[in-house]
Amino acid sequence: MVAIADGKVGLLVYTLTNGEGEVIDQNTADDPLPYLHGAGNIVPGLEAALTGKSIGDTFEVSVAPEQGYGPHDGRDPLGVPKEHFPPNVAIQAGMHFMAQGEDGQPVIVWVDHVEGEVVFITQNHPLAGVTLNFAVEVVGIRDASDVEREHGHPHGLDGTAGHGHDH
Repeated sequence: MVAIADGKVGLLVYTLTNGEGEVIDQNTADDPLPYLHGAGNIVPGLEAALTGKSIGDTFEVSVAPEQGYGPHDGRDPLGVPKEHFPPNVAIQAGMHFMAQGEDGQPVIVWVDHVEGEVVFITQNHPLAGVTLNFAVEVVGIRDASDVEREHGHPHGLDGTAGHGHDH
């Protein structure tokens, strides 16, 4: 029987809830999530739980922040004038942008909230500090193509989807 391992693409149907039981995200069997095992496409705690699973397996796993989107760093969001953002984008909480860190390195910042002309940003993922509860069904497993392994992510459900841009 084929099992999920590094170099395999797993197709998942899942429901993600937080500690209060609120649904954060979910998909259906009509739109399974493909991911490349071993490439960091999904949070480490879920990836570890999927190792060795087979098609048809269903399970639940609770992922602590350290194995999810990390702990919250405790810092308050930083206010940045809206003029520093692309003018044609309706800025909303939960969006992310690439910015430059203090050393010029690229960092991802998340929009915490918007007040008038000020956008409050944070380096905390919106789910930082949240325990993630996954209910998962493995609905497919296939070998990753050479290109998928090279790129570090799947190209659609069957491996033939394009990017719309060149690498």
